Order: sequence, then structure tokens, then C-alpha cells
Amino acid sequence: MVFFALPAPALAQSGGTGSGDSTGGSGDTSTSAGGGTGPAPTAPGETAELLDNGDAVAPASAPAQVQRAIEFANRINRKPYVYGGGHKSWKIDRGYDCSGAVSYMIHGAGRKLLSSPLPSGSLARWGAAGPGEWISVYANAGHAYAVVAGLRWDTSGGKGPRWHEDPRSSKGFRVRHPVGL
Repeated sequence: MVFFALPAPALAQSGGTGSGDSTGGSGDTSTSAGGGTGPAPTAPGETAELLDNGDAVAPASAPAQVQRAIEFANRINRKPYVYGGGHKSWKIDRGYDCSGAVSYMIHGAGRKLLSSPLPSGSLARWGAAGPGEWISVYANAGHAYAVVAGLRWDTSGGKGPRWHEDPRSSKGFRVRHPVGL
């Protein structure tokens, strides 16, 4: 069975949740993305939307864990690709590889979902089998990516972790998901 990322609907809200290390370099993963005091913007419907700046906006109908996963991914969106990047801790790294970026996004969904960042092969055995309702992780021994609320979170097709609207074949990947998501 092959799964594809769904195209995002037209942008309904502007604004973003910020990108890069929005924590002022501290790597703190306990605050909301963008360092603001208010809630992150949301998109109507059940599909995330891609902003012009490359960040994603979570759908208003998504559970808080999914909204937070998108916020965390936005924190490292546009970081450079660095082999082994994002595997030392949950602090924001100078760059990320595929599994480091996916692990950081999952960490945003819930701190108990992963005790530490995982390599691709371990992500292929992590969580529950099959696609999730909101988050699906596709992994094999050499690569990992995720589809979150219809957008693909992937290091391929760019220079590091990025959101993509275009689909990617899941052939050769195991699909896993966080239980309940």
C-alpha cells in the first residue's frame, strides 16, 4: 500500500509560528514556537497549511499534540541538513538529518513519545504499525520522513528539514504512528 501527503487547501490565515531557533539560542523546548505569549495561529479544516515563509499552520481541528508537533517542526524548519544532526539532545541543534528532524517533531507532540532522538531504522520499529490519523512516520534503514496533518516533513528535496505539499512514494518504507494520533 502506498500513501501520499495530501495537498494543503488555500491559505486562509497569514502569520506564522516562527522558524529556526526561536528560543534565543537556549534550545529550550518548553515554550511555544515563536516565543509569543498567545496561541499559534490555526488553519480551518483538517489539513495543515503551508505559509509563504515555509512554516506550517496546524488545522484548528487537530489535537493539541499535533498542533505542538507542527510548532516544534517550525522551530527547526530551514535549518541546514547535517548528518547526525539533532541526535545529541532535545536542544535545538545547528542542523538536522532526516531522523533527527522527525524525532524533534515527535518530541513536540509529547515528551513521553520518545525518550531520545532515534535513527531511521529505529523509527521504522517505533510506535504503532500503520498510518496515524494525524501523524504518520515513514522510515527504513536509510531515511525517515513524516506526514503531519497532510503536509510532508522531510529533509529530501531541500537543504534540510522542510514542509512539503507534494507527495512522496512510501514504497520501501514502514509506516508507523504515535498511539492515538
